[in-house]
Amino acid sequence: MELTLIAALLSTVLIVSNLASIVFAASRLKRRRVIAAPTGKSQPVSIVVPSRGVEPFTHETLERAFSLDWPRYELIFCVAQADDQVVGLIRAAIARFPAVPARLLFGDDRISANPKLNNCVKGWEAARHHWVILADSNVLMPEDYVQHLMAAWRSDTGLVCSTPIGSRPDGFWAEVECAFLNTLQARWQYAGEALGLGFAQGKSMLWNKPMLDASGGIRALAAEIAEDAAATKLVNGLGLRVNLVASPFEQPLGRRTLGEIWSRQARWARLRRVTFPLFFAPEILTGAAVPLALALVAAAGAGFSLPLTCIAVLAAFYLPECALASAKGWYLSPRMIAAMVVRDMILPVMWARGWLGGAVDWRGNAMTIGTKAAELEETPSSA
Repeated sequence: MELTLIAALLSTVLIVSNLASIVFAASRLKRRRVIAAPTGKSQPVSIVVPSRGVEPFTHETLERAFSLDWPRYELIFCVAQADDQVVGLIRAAIARFPAVPARLLFGDDRISANPKLNNCVKGWEAARHHWVILADSNVLMPEDYVQHLMAAWRSDTGLVCSTPIGSRPDGFWAEVECAFLNTLQARWQYAGEALGLGFAQGKSMLWNKPMLDASGGIRALAAEIAEDAAATKLVNGLGLRVNLVASPFEQPLGRRTLGEIWSRQARWARLRRVTFPLFFAPEILTGAAVPLALALVAAAGAGFSLPLTCIAVLAAFYLPECALASAKGWYLSPRMIAAMVVRDMILPVMWARGWLGGAVDWRGNAMTIGTKAAELEETPSSA
């Protein structure tokens, strides 16, 4: 009987914690709205875009970058190798939008084992303006992209960023990716911000260039293998906060395979394990697997129906997630419950993999992520 009570209590605590995280996240998130461009004097902005390879939505993400409703901005595209397939697309976009100041820079500054950070160095150093956005090439920038980032900056801010929100999934495994990105990872990141534990996400990062340069510049982000982890620690060390935009930006997914999801999520899990081990440790409790197992132990001990217990626990987990996605205008389909179940089956294995280490793939780079650094070896890119 004691085991039954303990299992029931722990399961209840985890279910309530999951619901609380959704409530906290919902309090920080806003449904997508358009912010008008400033009518008076505005700060000029440099947008540094590290690029590698051609992805399904590259044409559209490039078009969006050149169509921002901000009075003064420049685009700096950074590519490590001049023979990269994306070069032709970038040059064509620059030619189509001559009114937008844009440059294409080549080179690979090996300041760390992080290939994206290495690719950004030349762009950061070439940026002309005091406000710099580091933007991943697969972010689908809305026309008010800069406005949303600027609106989140406060007097005690050291960095503004946005977690990616998965959209346009093509197939079930892409919906599983949505379940990871949106109602799990984005939700917990916004819940953390609500609790004063804001941390960076490298997809879109707005920096005040003089502030970061005074602390070592972009090269200071090489202190950790993940630039967003280094950014979080640097900003916190300055006594400042990491703020998130109220309406995070889309990342269109297209088709995904189980192998692609595993590769990406395993890499991120290992990076979190290495850079923030105390926060990574309880991640196994964020999915439904552990509270469901505890609830089934309690139900078996108390003589309750196991199928009904399973349905009740899964409903308590997934219906609020669906409500959050619906309220914020995120992707939602009849298959999302099944995608969430599959996601939560993967989570414990991925969590264990995060502790065990081993090689991971980073867009064609084979990496062995160690405690403070990573060994990097170039392999043919699959883009």
